[in-house]
Amino acid sequence: MPGSPLLRSFLVAALAAAIFVPLFIFRAVGPLDFWWWMSANLVFLIGLATVLDAEYSPSLRSDFGDGFGRKIGLGLLSAAALYLIFFVGNWASRLVLPFAAADIGQVYGFRTGAPVLRIVLFMALIIGPGEELFWRAFLQRRWQKRFGPVAGWLAATALYALVHAGSGNPMLVLAAAACGLFWGYLYMKTGSALLVIVSHTVWDIGVFLIVPFR
Repeated sequence: MPGSPLLRSFLVAALAAAIFVPLFIFRAVGPLDFWWWMSANLVFLIGLATVLDAEYSPSLRSDFGDGFGRKIGLGLLSAAALYLIFFVGNWASRLVLPFAAADIGQVYGFRTGAPVLRIVLFMALIIGPGEELFWRAFLQRRWQKRFGPVAGWLAATALYALVHAGSGNPMLVLAAAACGLFWGYLYMKTGSALLVIVSHTVWDIGVFLIVPFR
């Protein structure tokens, strides 16, 4: 991909928007349902990031090789903290937003037609890790380096929330914005992809399958 490192990061960000927005609009393409398509998109984008960014793989190896147990523990604690935040937000939104209950129900409609075991495997092995490897460890890291920590965090979060707008679901967009701010802040403060991977993956499985919001 031609251009400066900054230009390449913007081109990859535009490509991510171009493939994720239709994902949330259509949810399926041919034989691929939402979960297959989401996983394939993330694998493609992470592969592209690895090719384009010489610092990407070394930064991940350094992260995973240092303080592994501590980062796992903090990831688990942060997943629990985010669940509590959403627990309160779920209760409050249903009180004040007349569309909240229906929109939250539509989010859980993404599970329809897909075997639970496949959803769990994709969330645990590809989607949870992959979203953090792309949005935080690649895009936010590069934008923090170029624009500064706070601006890079907020820019990556804004795009992360924006791609969910294809769903037409305000509650999903708000949830994505909250999650992006939360995980992006953790990444900004710790620089650890491993920590946010654990947090994201555990939270995903917990809120979507184990203890969903009703």
